[in-house]
Amino acid sequence: MSLLAEAPGYFRVYSDGSVKRDERETVPASDDSSSNGYKSKDVVISSTKPICARVFLPDTPDSSSLLPVLVYFHGGGFCSVSTTWLGYHTFLGYLAVKSQSIVLSVDYRLAPENRLPAAYDDCYSSLEWLSCQASSDPWLEKADLSRVFLSGDSAGGNIVHNVVIRTIQEQSCDQVKIKGMLPIHPFFGGEERTEKERASEEAAHFADLLWKLSLPEGLNRDHPWCNFEKAELSMAEWSRFPAVLVFVAGSDFLKERDVMYAAFLEKKGVEVNLVEAEGEVHVYHVLHPESEATCLLLKQMSEFIHSF
Repeated sequence: MSLLAEAPGYFRVYSDGSVKRDERETVPASDDSSSNGYKSKDVVISSTKPICARVFLPDTPDSSSLLPVLVYFHGGGFCSVSTTWLGYHTFLGYLAVKSQSIVLSVDYRLAPENRLPAAYDDCYSSLEWLSCQASSDPWLEKADLSRVFLSGDSAGGNIVHNVVIRTIQEQSCDQVKIKGMLPIHPFFGGEERTEKERASEEAAHFADLLWKLSLPEGLNRDHPWCNFEKAELSMAEWSRFPAVLVFVAGSDFLKERDVMYAAFLEKKGVEVNLVEAEGEVHVYHVLHPESEATCLLLKQMSEFIHSF
């Protein structure tokens, strides 16, 4: 059995098709909110695939007001990571408190065992689950399905984009009203390199590997799932796109393409704004959930959510 591909610190792919993922510190869900202002629990979206998720519920003492819902898709290049990781759990708990939102964070199936569109299908299924469970799950009794937001970082930001396109093209999930998108350092690509990608050869080759392991065999980086410029939507469909707040990190090699993404959406008539965290690295909010930059990100996300 030989090693076919490796992402040091994350995973290794072997010739027999097996994948060995490195272990990281995880956090169990807890319904005790006494120390941090939120509680969490794990739920099953689909037992057959399987798809799980973690719900974060902020304390709302003596309040009968409905809460917005933010559905979050983690990063990891479609190939690794879990919402149970310490950095994600901490950040999303803080987000639930700061934004006074119910957060549903989805653990979708990973590539290369489950190539795209598996992650898109699973995350889309989470919206269907949300619409079905909101009336029966006590944790969702305050969920305002007319104020739903999609967010995610890196590959998760890519998933946000592609799931929204699916809801528009299929005109589905009517009970869930997506008011806005908050992609954080979204992971896109293309056969033609950007200037920053050409200058960051090692990072670009790593991104190429992730796309090679994630896309169905025979497809390249100009497929619409990877290259947003190749999306085939009518102007009527673009007009149904929700408002978008794109977050970029100043020291992230994906920054240039993410700026292009915001400009592309603006040309299509989408209401879009871009916020840069100067000097910060890719997914800094997961690496350093207690940092000053992350606190500012939480504030910006909360303000966007409550502008609707």
